[in-house]
Amino acid sequence: MIYVLLTLLVTSIVLLVISFFMSNRFNELEQEIEQLSMSQIQEQYVIKNKLKVLEEELLTDTLDLSVSSDLSTPGHTDTHPTQYKGNRKEPAVVVKVKELYEQGYSDQEIESQTGLSQNDIKVIIQQKTNNEAFA
Repeated sequence: MIYVLLTLLVTSIVLLVISFFMSNRFNELEQEIEQLSMSQIQEQYVIKNKLKVLEEELLTDTLDLSVSSDLSTPGHTDTHPTQYKGNRKEPAVVVKVKELYEQGYSDQEIESQTGLSQNDIKVIIQQKTNNEAFA
């Protein structure tokens, strides 16, 4: 009986020591879940920023339509100049990028405010410096 108890005690101690040195699979799984949730939160943030930009652009376009209908009334002066290149109106987000660039904001700051990618911002700035129309 004493041998059985001693064997069980020694076995339990050995298993306890071994468990400290083995990698814990639950920690790995927890880290993977945490990384997945962080990436999902980042994606949601980017989507929300892009949705906000689109809503602002849609709202601005709607306001521009109402302003242009008001301009057709006699005696109305133009208090809201619109951005035209030829016969095409530039989207509000393009106008905003150009304004922020003229105010001296960096590409990263413009990216954080508009939600556009660095490449899109560089293309818009390049078009501005070359005096090209937005296409």
